[in-house]
Amino acid sequence: MTTVVVGAGIIGTAIAHDLQKRGRAVVLIDRDAPGRGASFGNMASIAVTEFMPASRPSIWRQIPGWMLDPEGPVRVRPSYMPQLLPWFLRFVAASRPSKLRALEAQGAALCARALDDTLALLAETGLSDQISDEGCLSLYTDQAEFKADRAHIEILERFGFPHEVLTASALRALEPELSDKIGMAVRFPQNRSMRDPYRLVLALAERFTAAGGRIERGDVVGFARGEAIREVRLADGRRIPADEVVICAGAFSAKLAKMLDEPIPLETERGYHTQIMASGVTMKHSIIWPARAFMVTPTAGGIRVGGTVEMAGLEATPDYRRAKVTVRRAQEALPNLRCEDFTEWMGHRPALPDTVPILSASAKTRGVFYATGHGHLGLTYAATTARLMGDLISGKTPPVDLHAYRINRF
Repeated sequence: MTTVVVGAGIIGTAIAHDLQKRGRAVVLIDRDAPGRGASFGNMASIAVTEFMPASRPSIWRQIPGWMLDPEGPVRVRPSYMPQLLPWFLRFVAASRPSKLRALEAQGAALCARALDDTLALLAETGLSDQISDEGCLSLYTDQAEFKADRAHIEILERFGFPHEVLTASALRALEPELSDKIGMAVRFPQNRSMRDPYRLVLALAERFTAAGGRIERGDVVGFARGEAIREVRLADGRRIPADEVVICAGAFSAKLAKMLDEPIPLETERGYHTQIMASGVTMKHSIIWPARAFMVTPTAGGIRVGGTVEMAGLEATPDYRRAKVTVRRAQEALPNLRCEDFTEWMGHRPALPDTVPILSASAKTRGVFYATGHGHLGLTYAATTARLMGDLISGKTPPVDLHAYRINRF
């Protein structure tokens, strides 16, 4: 039996690796080399506390103001607004209190497994030394900022995710580079950082090919199918026979799902980062500052700064002013941070309006499966997604009920 996995980011390579272990002949296809999409530039965080739906009213009510602010944490390019409107209406519909509670539970069910599954995958691939022992620090200037983020903390308490409130003195004992204007913080010990997430994708791809897996470069332009899937068609004319197909191409999955007559409301949240190799600071923990909407992670041999969102589709050219905004904000928290020997990057995160991924068999074609829409949590969910999809595809009962993550829930 041949399984074709479309998408060689962290989700696709982890799934291909898992299915191969289960005895399947697997072909991994991507238009680019493994890990060169969103997996290359993510913020390197196993962010188990960040499963709250983005559609909660405290977020979407601020969006009109953010859209008028060129340096706001969310930016929608005006020319893209008409195309985004149907997605945004679904986004608002996901903000009903009863719906939010359900979405929180669905995200928490995945995040509760994420760290253990990640540690197991790293041990198996010989990369246990590639994850930090330190957690993440959430920063607050004062009690007012902390109170504004209290809903987040209460959700974590409800689902039993550990955290620790730190005074200013305790915080600076952990990270002396932080500014004196930071009055308190919350430490999330399970939010560990990868030393280089791109290296994990490469390691999985290398392990996969060494065990006989095939990686093909090509742009998928169609499928042959009847009641069941038969083959995957590439732009250069190649046809790859397939008994099963797994669609996990990130933000590009929407085009593939449409080819299979299963359109999904998947948008791209364009994320930016600045990788600084000569920063002038030393950090152990990753940090986030909710009121300033940025994150800083020590990774890939330097300091990575990111955190902004831009809605502009798959084709628009990058606007690297977004990356510069987050560096300036990071310098508020880290006054000694220099931006020297740096690169700027933009990638496409796959965003569904309810913030919960699709982990599902096709509702229309036997042998087709979907694993997409992981948003900001692709790296966080990767090992767990691989385990769950491996069980689903091989006919076993997954340890998480996947009904809530079905493709036709919209």
